[in-house]
Amino acid sequence: MERERIRPATAADVPAVQAVTDAAYLPYVERIGVVPQPMEADHAADVAAGKVFVTDEPGTGRAGPVGLVVVEAHADHLFLDSVAVHPDAHGRGVGRRLLRFVDAHARALGLPEVRLYTNAMMRENQEIYPRYGYEVVERRVDGPYDRVHYRKRLLL
Repeated sequence: MERERIRPATAADVPAVQAVTDAAYLPYVERIGVVPQPMEADHAADVAAGKVFVTDEPGTGRAGPVGLVVVEAHADHLFLDSVAVHPDAHGRGVGRRLLRFVDAHARALGLPEVRLYTNAMMRENQEIYPRYGYEVVERRVDGPYDRVHYRKRLLL
């Protein structure tokens, strides 16, 4: 089955971006005791700023995007603000393709590393990111969020 490419989100994708983000992060609300920051993001502004990239996944029974990343380029790195995959698309390699896209996007921008953080209570992420070459840089509390910060150095 042909898989759709990862593409910049458009204004028409904003409702799907919200829906995918909410579905992906909702299970963590009770565990961490606060709403994860991506659920409160201004998705329309992020899409308009060119920060959101989406992908569709045939065969999930869902129309439109099932996965997305939100990224922001800085002078010395690409910040990966959010990765979200709808639960209907779990186990299909969507997250892996999105992470590979982020690496390629950073390289295309000439940026030598990708940085991200995850909530310390999102234990699954702390198992996943090292498998994709991310190393822990630090752990710190930012307001109500206990975050583990990661980076991945890229070969340009």
